[in-house]
Amino acid sequence: MTIGNFGHLSVIVSFISAIVATFAYYKATVSQKNPLETAEWKRFARGAYYVHAAAIVSVVVTLFSIIYGHRFDYHYAWDNSSLSLPLQYLVSCFWQDQEGSFLLWMFWQALLGLLLIRLNRPSGKNGDGIAWEAPFMTVYALVQVFLTSMILGVIIPGIDLKIGSTPFLTLHEAMPNEPFLQMNPDFVSKDGKGLNPLLQNYWMVIHPPTLFMGFALTVVPFAYLMAGLWQKKTTEWLRPALPWTLVAGVVLGTGILMGGYWAYETLSFNSYWSWDPVENAIYVPWLVLVAGMHTMLVAKKNVTALKAAIILIIAQFVLVLYSTFLARSGILGNASVHSFTDLGLSGQLLLYLFSFIAVSVVMSVRAWKLIPADKDELSGYSREFWLFMGATVLCLASFQVIIPTSIPVWNKIVEGFGGVSNLAPPTDPMVYYSKFQLWFFVAVAILTGVGQFFWWKRVQKGKMQDLLTPAWISLFITALIITFAKVNKPEYMVLLTAAVFGLVANTTIVLGILRGNYRLSGGAVTHIGVALMLIGILFSSGYQKVVSLNNSGLAISNEEAFQKDDNKENKENVLLWLNEPTRMSDGMLTYRGPRIEIRDMSTYVPRSWVEVIEGDFRAVCLQDIETGGKIHHKKGDTVAVYPENVFYEVEYRQSSGRISTLYPRVQINKTMGTVMSPDIKKELNKDLFSFVSMVPGNPDAEAEWNKTEQFRVSIRDTFFVNDHVAILENVARTEQVTGVELSPNDIAVKASIRIFDKEREYVMTPTFAINQDRMVLRKPEINQDLGLRIQFFEIDPKTGQFTFAVNSKQRDYIVLKAYEKPLINLLWIGALVLIVGFTMAAARRFKDFTNMRDKGVA
Repeated sequence: MTIGNFGHLSVIVSFISAIVATFAYYKATVSQKNPLETAEWKRFARGAYYVHAAAIVSVVVTLFSIIYGHRFDYHYAWDNSSLSLPLQYLVSCFWQDQEGSFLLWMFWQALLGLLLIRLNRPSGKNGDGIAWEAPFMTVYALVQVFLTSMILGVIIPGIDLKIGSTPFLTLHEAMPNEPFLQMNPDFVSKDGKGLNPLLQNYWMVIHPPTLFMGFALTVVPFAYLMAGLWQKKTTEWLRPALPWTLVAGVVLGTGILMGGYWAYETLSFNSYWSWDPVENAIYVPWLVLVAGMHTMLVAKKNVTALKAAIILIIAQFVLVLYSTFLARSGILGNASVHSFTDLGLSGQLLLYLFSFIAVSVVMSVRAWKLIPADKDELSGYSREFWLFMGATVLCLASFQVIIPTSIPVWNKIVEGFGGVSNLAPPTDPMVYYSKFQLWFFVAVAILTGVGQFFWWKRVQKGKMQDLLTPAWISLFITALIITFAKVNKPEYMVLLTAAVFGLVANTTIVLGILRGNYRLSGGAVTHIGVALMLIGILFSSGYQKVVSLNNSGLAISNEEAFQKDDNKENKENVLLWLNEPTRMSDGMLTYRGPRIEIRDMSTYVPRSWVEVIEGDFRAVCLQDIETGGKIHHKKGDTVAVYPENVFYEVEYRQSSGRISTLYPRVQINKTMGTVMSPDIKKELNKDLFSFVSMVPGNPDAEAEWNKTEQFRVSIRDTFFVNDHVAILENVARTEQVTGVELSPNDIAVKASIRIFDKEREYVMTPTFAINQDRMVLRKPEINQDLGLRIQFFEIDPKTGQFTFAVNSKQRDYIVLKAYEKPLINLLWIGALVLIVGFTMAAARRFKDFTNMRDKGVA
């Protein structure tokens, strides 16, 4: 119990020290007229925050020690980890459940706080500039108070009020009513339930930390804003907040993109974004954050933009809290595959949300009257106008997503007041959201080009000719693409034109900037990334095509999933028999059988080479495991495997003669059922996205052979076995029988039976032996390709005939679906360019802030 008690104590210390730091920083802020008192409160506040950060680190180390040490007497370790997991996936176990993910969030925020205390020292060479530390850290530490409370795990007696959910409960404390624990109070599980196999992926090691770092970073501009409004510095907060807004944008955006790539290579829904409610709830704050960043760029020169920046920076943080509520309250139910079950924290999450809404409204109303009115109206020829337009479009795009996503919340509110709501989320979210978002991003793409020309004053009132050149170039390039790529849908033509214009216009700007200081080109580089992403999305989603067409004329399955929509899936899937080549598009596919992954090997091996130990992550080698002339394991060795994963080897021979191998995966997932994962064959101009949509059953199950049929034939006789033509070629004496040691007095004969199957023929050689004790040995021959087992049963010397016992079974097969996704690499290249551009812009703004801070004006 010691380690768990220590972890729980560390949580309590972190919570109390966060409260103390918040109070001390508040006192330091309100006592700024007395420098000595302010300095004393600051020193005390820093000490409290340092204790808080140390306690958070202690909680993290303690929880990971429990997971890494396989302490299955603790519910968190038992529920999320197992002995079979390698180190990188033990790390992923840390944030699989709610408590761990909250802890990850507050860990990043605690570390950022230490950095921000240092960066927010009084500005100016003599320390006589703007002092941001106290007001900023008051807000920042208050956020930590609320976050830390989510894992406090304290129940207030008398009123039975639960505050937070602790990850340090033992099995007995977490499940006191379980019969097996009541019968055996000293029970400790030998193994845990393990990490969801779908999350055993390298992206799940880095995606959640990146995403939660993004969440933590969204607090920074919000805290600067609140500090500025509190101190009546209605514009001064912009300079320190802007670089952190850019950093939050790049980190949160990178986290979102990582999640999209994980979905693309792990799930079989044939996309990188499914418009799942939890995905939407993260995407919307990022859009609003980016919109807020654009208004901050011109807020000092335009009051309308300043007011918009205030609203949007508040909104992005509140929306992060709202997304947390959606994902963790259980309100989405089965509407999202990403949502957590409710741990009883819904009320606490709502309190967290509404508290910061209230603080934001009070601060904004208080400071609103201090904001002066604009002297002049915003001109359509000013860069401020075009930046403001871009922010407006991003906000409209976010509203279009968040309103339908919030339908379950609206329904719950109506039900709470005794009403009935008939609203339902979109039945086909991918079609519903995409048809609206397409037009918003047409506008975004155009504005990125036009806005950059106005930003760099390349065009002005009466001088628009410089903008015409990229416009004409864009139209020419678009016309070529439409012609040769056969883009035929009007909405796609419009999106393509807008994206190409954004690409050409921003490239023109970058080339101009490079003649001077390349560090100034961050915005244009980011916009180039957006344009490339839009073109990649357009072609990879809008013009993907199914290449696994069923040309046999036969229905593959009578299941409803295959028959609906005019037999759509029967037409778009191809049936692959074991080792039987089948044509697909411009190539040939040959299914080679099920494979398994041995953990210390880089290649998959046939599952028939090992026998998986039931209920374990190990298997016994049934033969030497040899690949490429190297023996990795000997027969009888025990090896670690991933037993829940079955990889189906498919040889893909293209018309050019190039041969590659696909390994689509089927996963037996206890949490999510059977999950199909794709294999993606990447080429420069396209991806081949293939996945298994149907398999005959468990590849480790014992084969079920049909009833035995006997055939009595003579040499050169023809007979039919399981719809195949068979000919007994000959019967001859043999000196060797596989797996049997013959003595000199033993007699063995081997039959040679030729079997014809469509375009191929097989030879099966069952054996019949009599040893010196006149015991009969019948060694059957099994052909997996044909699903046949033939046993040499009897020899009749009088008639010269031979009897064979034949069994048949379901032939091994898979049903495969494959898409060709053109130009998808433009999406990923664009994403990288966007990240680079964001980073360049953030670095530049940080440098500007540091210079101004040292001069005492930031």
